[in-house]
Amino acid sequence: MSEQSPRPRKPGKPYRRPQKDPVRILAFEALRAVDERDAYANLVLPPLLRKAREKEGPEKFDARDAALATELVYGTLRRQGTYDAIIASCVDRPLREVDPPVLDVLSLGVHQLLGTRIPTHAAVSASVELARVVLGDGRAKFVNAVLRKVARDDFDTWVERVAPPYEDDPEDNLAIVHSHPRWVVSALWDSLGGPRAGIEDLLEADNERPEVTLVARPGRSTTDELMGEEAALPGRWSPYAVRLSEGGEPGAVTAVKEGRAGVQDEGSQLVALALANAPLDGPDKTWLDGCAGPGGKAALLAAVAADRGATLLASEKQPHRAGLVAKALAGNPGPYQVIAADGTRPPWRPGSFDRVLMDVPCTGLGALRRRPEARWRRRPEDLDGFGPLQRGLLRTALESVRVGGVVGYATCSPHLAETRAVVEDLLKQYPHTELLDARPLLPGVPALGDGPDVQLWPHLHGTDAMYLALIRRTG
Repeated sequence: MSEQSPRPRKPGKPYRRPQKDPVRILAFEALRAVDERDAYANLVLPPLLRKAREKEGPEKFDARDAALATELVYGTLRRQGTYDAIIASCVDRPLREVDPPVLDVLSLGVHQLLGTRIPTHAAVSASVELARVVLGDGRAKFVNAVLRKVARDDFDTWVERVAPPYEDDPEDNLAIVHSHPRWVVSALWDSLGGPRAGIEDLLEADNERPEVTLVARPGRSTTDELMGEEAALPGRWSPYAVRLSEGGEPGAVTAVKEGRAGVQDEGSQLVALALANAPLDGPDKTWLDGCAGPGGKAALLAAVAADRGATLLASEKQPHRAGLVAKALAGNPGPYQVIAADGTRPPWRPGSFDRVLMDVPCTGLGALRRRPEARWRRRPEDLDGFGPLQRGLLRTALESVRVGGVVGYATCSPHLAETRAVVEDLLKQYPHTELLDARPLLPGVPALGDGPDVQLWPHLHGTDAMYLALIRRTG
């Protein structure tokens, strides 16, 4: 044999190139962005899907591919806590010692095995092929071994094995069974109160895909127009809401493309409308949205205000978010103004407004259906950072409204430290105020509790867990 002759291959299986699966590669890329950059899936996924749809050739996405990629990303993020516990029981090292990219591939595989109808052999083989493409052959063998262990049992069997008995540790049991951090389970249970069934229904609702809800902005579009263009249903509670059928694409709706309608959770609509309809003493001409970004509530308030001959000032601290507010309000039928200003150091004079909405920054625990990764990022100590800001913004609101006017304090969190504790503290500091009963201002909405404030819930109302307290200044 000459020196130039190729070395003969050893006997065995010939080398096979790993098969690229564009759906699972995209899902993996989305999970890596969430993990590495603290990105949000609802912001990362759409551009990835758009880019995939624009490709020509065999890797171009169709609607089914996009739906599967979306399910893989959101399903994996929602059940991350449960899947981590299952994977931990199948590896011979602490989970923190498993490389994050490997853990993402494993989690995607476990979701396909335990959370979808994908056949077992297909779920394992597709995950191993993904591992070969993005991790290499060596780590693909590790992925194969772990997933074959997981595939031996179904979801319920695994959960029973890895979760402590409810009788021994109720909160830890619920945390693993329903994939929420223990401290979040505790906080939600405190806010909700009641028996085990209620908290389980709430936690399970957080793990369900939320409906896409549109808002028809008054004077600019109607619910009939929105329902005439897409397969949709009327909203449950808001007169301006339309619920898209599964797979409905809001960007395809003409009124949404033109800014005459928007995507807005029905709970968010109800909060804005309750403030707009609260009884006042005196004139009703000047309204303020003091934390207006990204502009959904401001756009609805501005439209309602225009219909009544009132004007809305929309203020947002971050300039780029103020730009989003301006975009949402563009074309409003009546006068309005958008400014970039710090709500804790307002540029307007005290007592300038008849109605004030202060939808304050918060932990976002009320929107875990839409941002499932937020449950894993938030920590109990985050409340210490939000608390002073929330109190400062409510203080501004109470000083900005005139005597006889009304303030709406809102937050997309049901955590008592961000809701009633803030309101009670400020009412003590401002004795010339009174809480209004907000419940009659959400007509037809059931299960609103004892009042006078209102807490909405995903499992009871199909909305985000929005909180609202209405406060009238009396002196």
